[in-house]
Amino acid sequence: MSTAEAESGRTITTNIPARLDRLPWSRWHWTIVIGLGTVWILDGLEVTVVGNIASRLAEPGSGLAISSGQITGVAAALYVAGACVGALFWGRLTDRFGRKKLFMITLAVYLAATALTAVSWEAWWFFLFRFLTGFGIGGEYAAINSAIDELIPANYRGRVDLIINGSFWLGAVGGSLLSIVALNTGLLAANVGWRLTFALGAVLALVILLVRRHVPESPRWLLIHGRDREAEEIVSGIERQVREEKGAALPEPQGELEIHQRKNVTFLEIARTVFGQYRKRAVLGFSLFIGQAFLYNAITFGFGAILTKFFDVPSDHTGYYFAVIAVGNFCGPLLLGKLFDTVGRRVMISGTYLLSGLLLFGTAWLFDRGSLSAGTLTACWCAVLFFASAGASSAYLTVSEIFPMETRAMSIAFFYALGTAAGGISGPLLFADLTSTGKVGDTVLAFSIGAALMCLAGLVAAFLAVKAERRSLEDIARPLTAVAGRAREATKNAARPSRRSPGTQGPTAPPAASRP
Repeated sequence: MSTAEAESGRTITTNIPARLDRLPWSRWHWTIVIGLGTVWILDGLEVTVVGNIASRLAEPGSGLAISSGQITGVAAALYVAGACVGALFWGRLTDRFGRKKLFMITLAVYLAATALTAVSWEAWWFFLFRFLTGFGIGGEYAAINSAIDELIPANYRGRVDLIINGSFWLGAVGGSLLSIVALNTGLLAANVGWRLTFALGAVLALVILLVRRHVPESPRWLLIHGRDREAEEIVSGIERQVREEKGAALPEPQGELEIHQRKNVTFLEIARTVFGQYRKRAVLGFSLFIGQAFLYNAITFGFGAILTKFFDVPSDHTGYYFAVIAVGNFCGPLLLGKLFDTVGRRVMISGTYLLSGLLLFGTAWLFDRGSLSAGTLTACWCAVLFFASAGASSAYLTVSEIFPMETRAMSIAFFYALGTAAGGISGPLLFADLTSTGKVGDTVLAFSIGAALMCLAGLVAAFLAVKAERRSLEDIARPLTAVAGRAREATKNAARPSRRSPGTQGPTAPPAASRP
């Protein structure tokens, strides 16, 4: 790495992005996946548990004077509001102060808020710490997705990001099953079971926090912020570990990048970049997040009411059906993730959105004809969400890789907050009313709205999706700090498979932990 002094800051020529992108899959990358990705399991656990144990919390003897409506209404809205505010607040700090500082702080906030929720004795206490739990989780999305994309090699970035975000549904499966235990007063007292579920979330967060200490700061972020010596030390250490594991020389890095280091980027520059220079990409991100938010709300906000009203499923058995749906959600990114790196982003993003929308239209038609039972309706939902989950996870991948390095965390935060607000505010207002009336036509309308918006997003992706598969982040969106006219591709060979020594092929689908 060479450096040259400039009037303000320093101009450096570096091949560090290329060195990171040409690495074969290794144990070190598994450490990143486990340390950063598993938090989405906690998010899925949190959201599902709260919804499923609402009836227990509202009962006399729960130790909390609160109604079921307050839990699914006020508490849920505060969690969503906290996530939106947290994403925007922590996203800005992540771009300014670094990925590692913020993914440690946000997880600590989540841990503390969840632990305090477990000891709630008043409704206002419960509401406050549901907001703070969401506040921490919202920050996690920006910090974690930024770090993952900047540390994972280009050849694997798509599948890893999808599976990590999709692993939210592993937590949903756990939350569904855990709630069944928590609701069983034969095993746990009414005022104990629900507290233990939140306490378990805090314990799991503590374990992840300990693992996360070993995840380094993003070398790409360090380069831009004048800490190139630290970046060099981190990358050299990673290369040494990978060489020792593989027992062979690494492929040569291809390409260099020349950047002018800066300490900070203003909000005006971020807005001008995202909504000016990359406005078509902003439209793409907006469409993907809104489409998936409305499809998921069309199903999940009414699934319990639909099963109980139309198919006489006991309310304490709906958790089993939700667990089945959650498994389908996780299998989508797990089985389709590799195709986003091989077949390509445009085909897979538009395909998963369109397929899930069309399948939901088909489900609505069958439901309207009275052709479905509780089991076959759940099977239809599984098919819809198998594709929808991969598509929804690709929305997070898309906004984290198509904007410049300096705006990455803030871009993720903005689109996440937008999608979460649409799902958490418009969704309940629209879909909860439609699916709770007990009228077939209203439920069909709810399904059709979600399906139409998903299909519309798929069409937008067919025209605007960026061919980002196996390309360097710096090639997809040149850093704002790149020296004008002299920026070179960070990895000229990133669009084709790296040269590998025998036995260095990465996993088909590295497991992880996260959400859509």
